[in-house]
Amino acid sequence: MKPKKNPNAEIGRNSSLYFMIGLASVLFLTWQSLEVKFYEKDSKVSEVVEVMDDLKEDVPVTEMLRTTPPPPPPSAPDVIEIVEDVEEVEETLIESTESSQETYIEDAIVNVDDVNVEEVEEEIAVPFAIIEYVPVFPGCEIYKTQEERKACFNEKVKEHVRNNFRYPPSALEMKITGRVYVQFVIDSNGNVTDIQKRGPDRLLEEEAVRIIASLPNVKPGEQRGKPVGVKYSIPINFIVE
Repeated sequence: MKPKKNPNAEIGRNSSLYFMIGLASVLFLTWQSLEVKFYEKDSKVSEVVEVMDDLKEDVPVTEMLRTTPPPPPPSAPDVIEIVEDVEEVEETLIESTESSQETYIEDAIVNVDDVNVEEVEEEIAVPFAIIEYVPVFPGCEIYKTQEERKACFNEKVKEHVRNNFRYPPSALEMKITGRVYVQFVIDSNGNVTDIQKRGPDRLLEEEAVRIIASLPNVKPGEQRGKPVGVKYSIPINFIVE
């Protein structure tokens, strides 16, 4: 069978070749466009400085003050007179009070009969438990034996503490409790002295001292027929229920 057309006149015969050539041309042009470099032109900037030739400044007006010169110093006299001292000054001699080795001090002789020696009796506090005659609290005179008077004294002191006891408000608010040991001396005149205390808090100690200091005057204790001081101790309990 014979072809209808001339094979040399076929359009799509070399299409692949033309496609490759076109693609290569496009790639070459793209590559050249990327490689093109552009340079900025240098711009010249001229700076202009304006200087004013005419400078005018306001100068302040000053006034010159004229003062009178100080007077010249007084001139020395032509003749200098010398005045002689009329009064004579007596010099005071200060003698040394220190003694030297050559100074002799006579021995002072004192007669023994001229010296008065006073005997000072030291008051001794005897414990309450071993005192010969215990102090007598007001109201305990009715008892005759020492054991009864000791029991009466203890009971009167406890009763005094109960009647005069006041819980410190600050300690009560803070709920401070504890036992305060108080020791005191009933001197030879029957007065309470030398109060010593030991407790858990200062407020409780102060209240215990106040109670003991308010004890009444009692008949002092006696040892060997002489009034002596008697040492007594008592615990005071502070309890909040």
